[in-house]
Amino acid sequence: MTLKSPELLLPAGSLEKMRAAYDFGADAVYAGQPRYSLRARNNEFRLEQIAQGINEAHARGKKFFVTSNLIAHNDKVRTYLRDIEPVIACQPDAFIMADPGLIMMVKEKWPETEIHLSVQANTTNYATVKFWQKAGVSRIILSRELSLDEIEKIRQECPDMELEVFVHGALCIAYSGRCLLSGYFNRRDPNQGTCTNACRWNYATHEADVDPNTGEAMAARMEGGFNFNQAQEEGNTAFASCGGGARHPLADKVYLLEEKERPGQLMPIMEDEHGTYIMNSKDLRAVEHVQRLVQIGVDSLKIEGRTKSQYYVSRTAQIYRRAIDDAVAGRPFNPELITELEGLSNRGYTPGFLERRPANDYQNYETGSSEARRSQFVGEVKAVQDGWAEVETKNRFDVGDRLEIIHPQGNRVVRLERMRGLDGAELQFASGSPLRVRIPLGGPAEGALIAKLL
Repeated sequence: MTLKSPELLLPAGSLEKMRAAYDFGADAVYAGQPRYSLRARNNEFRLEQIAQGINEAHARGKKFFVTSNLIAHNDKVRTYLRDIEPVIACQPDAFIMADPGLIMMVKEKWPETEIHLSVQANTTNYATVKFWQKAGVSRIILSRELSLDEIEKIRQECPDMELEVFVHGALCIAYSGRCLLSGYFNRRDPNQGTCTNACRWNYATHEADVDPNTGEAMAARMEGGFNFNQAQEEGNTAFASCGGGARHPLADKVYLLEEKERPGQLMPIMEDEHGTYIMNSKDLRAVEHVQRLVQIGVDSLKIEGRTKSQYYVSRTAQIYRRAIDDAVAGRPFNPELITELEGLSNRGYTPGFLERRPANDYQNYETGSSEARRSQFVGEVKAVQDGWAEVETKNRFDVGDRLEIIHPQGNRVVRLERMRGLDGAELQFASGSPLRVRIPLGGPAEGALIAKLL
């Protein structure tokens, strides 16, 4: 059986990132419509950039999708058709939308417009896929909460509908766009494009007693702080000791959360397992499942990250391109791809719901920030002359470091022997952004990205 190669879909937070995605293997990109996408706060695309991006994409034989997937309140419904009309005139390949009313309005006025249903619509079953198909939607971006077997079942029940699946990037602690934390703390609603990622913040945990008269949780700070591993072990021991219908000794326990930047504001929670970053999901990584998704017949594999760096876009495009090409050619999965993804900043990786695992496998209890575990992005080549590359630095690197030169024609590792300033003076290190230095680089280097191997 000949396997169809799925589309590789990358995020584009800017024109530069769009070009990098295409250079390193993407078939299509998605960029946000101003005011109406879920990355409204971090979006360099305005109408002019959208038009330019679409023209460049089509000139390269690539696709360009416009994300317009907020859940609209009345004030944005009122202005929506007016604001989307000039974007439609730019002729993107599709709009990614979630709001049923906005989809209806667009299809009524521009019936030929291709619409992909956003993951924000939380499609988890084949009946819902068939409903949207009748509404004129041409592709469904399936919910991240599905297993591989559930995706396969939807493909079997809906053979003539395009299906898209996320394979890499940040995970939400709720069904996409349904989290209330950001709205509660900052009055910035996730499904309005203004999420502040409150789930990544640092929360301290406090033991509490409940006032029997008022029911109010009263704080009692834990001596020495909260130890997740110790609490988990104690909870498991206590649970094993209660049987015959006995109540779990922690079932009535009340805890209070205190966010780092809001001292004294204690919020009651009911839990029996906690960590410092109890709501901080690991990042999705499904490169090892690309082969199965190709065999299922998924039409598009999507990478999250419109706010991520050009380095992230280039590396994920390159790695998932290789995984797709290997799967279609029938080659076995190359585990080196997993190692290469460790070079990207991440919060720890999980296959998410594609595989069924215990809930604590999805959570990162140690840190809310991303960490580079194998390599660090240190520079971008801006020009090459007489064998010397002019590099715009991003992080520190030194003479003697091993550098990986990441280029669409292939990657290579070199040891840095010399470095000069733009004035020709010899340097022993580049301190980081914003700085430009020259280093000797043989082979393809124009437009290359540079990572320091750790």
